[in-house]
Amino acid sequence: MTTAAANPPSLPPLVDPVESLSRTELERYSRHLSLPSFGLEGQRRLRAASVLVIGAGGLGAPVLSYLAAAGVGLITIIDDDVVEASNLQRQIIHRDADVGRPKVVSAADAVHRLDPSFEVRTIEERLSPENALGLFAEHDVVVDGADNFATRYLSNDAAELTGTPLVWGTIFRFAGQVSTFVPGHGPMLRDLFPDIPEPDSVPNCAEGGVLGVLCGTVGSAMATEAIKLICGIGAPYIGRLLRYEALTGEYSTLRFSSDPDRPPVTDLTEVAAACAADLDAGGMAEPAADEIGVAEFLSVEDNVSVVDVREDWERELAAIPGSVHLPLSGLRDGGWQVLESLIGATGRAETPVDIVIHCKSGVRSAEAVRILSGSVPAGVRLRSLAGGIEAWEAAGRASADQRD
Repeated sequence: MTTAAANPPSLPPLVDPVESLSRTELERYSRHLSLPSFGLEGQRRLRAASVLVIGAGGLGAPVLSYLAAAGVGLITIIDDDVVEASNLQRQIIHRDADVGRPKVVSAADAVHRLDPSFEVRTIEERLSPENALGLFAEHDVVVDGADNFATRYLSNDAAELTGTPLVWGTIFRFAGQVSTFVPGHGPMLRDLFPDIPEPDSVPNCAEGGVLGVLCGTVGSAMATEAIKLICGIGAPYIGRLLRYEALTGEYSTLRFSSDPDRPPVTDLTEVAAACAADLDAGGMAEPAADEIGVAEFLSVEDNVSVVDVREDWERELAAIPGSVHLPLSGLRDGGWQVLESLIGATGRAETPVDIVIHCKSGVRSAEAVRILSGSVPAGVRLRSLAGGIEAWEAAGRASADQRD
């Protein structure tokens, strides 16, 4: 719930300082030591702190870089993904030579290039209901750079259950948001956004795109929040949502407060279901009634009409042979009529009875099926390819490996 809250709260430091810094550390962090209200004690607190960073991607890259450079004592990185070429436009800790490597390994190497003596732990898996509570309890603060709703709400609930401060950020296209949640000292994510969205309700960065440099702006703000919490300086974004629009260069702040009617988080049951649904949406479960799995698709590929709702440039990277192209924006504008006309223009004598729509990962094609569901004539079967062309390509690679 929004509110015209009073001045944002300041909090005491999260950690006690280490006893001393070495001569090398004094030299390395000398610009911090000169800061009023920060100084030697603030740097000693940073050296005593442990931070869990969720995700080594677009937001994790600047967070990890700046927290390591600032002198945080221990950083744990958790991510189950590998570096892809499409990551390099914004995930600046990874290099071209890292493509195919686990992100946590590449990120740890980047941190050690900055400071070979830096202490970093890597966990090559996804944050889950099984590991979240233990990891949160082991760290002084958590920075969430996840790219999906389920993990964000899992982080919120784990923070609330363990009492661990959480820095939260999100980016999409040209806009970003940052807030800080400290259990017992202000509202949490569920006070601002009570319900977990469906996993395919909003396109992710892979589907909707993101301006690369936006990650630096938002990720740097997140790292700043973590430092403020550790050292007890300034006023963190507690009860405030920072919003940044890159195209206009404008920042705004939404103030919000705790919802007195919101039930407290008592366990991870609800968010565990959301995490399972998110995995299902990624193609790891049986397809829904309006979907077709890649195995079935491969068996009927020659007998269906395949419609690609991606953009032109995406088809230059990969395309399913025989597919017709209709970007999702054109489908939104023209509906069934434009699709029927396009399929007829391919030389088919009559409207096909089986149509499979695909995109990159299944999000846009699922939306296309929803758009058309009320206008498709009787006798026409319309389905979304679960997992999109990514699943189709993966199946082709697996088949090739088996032949080898």
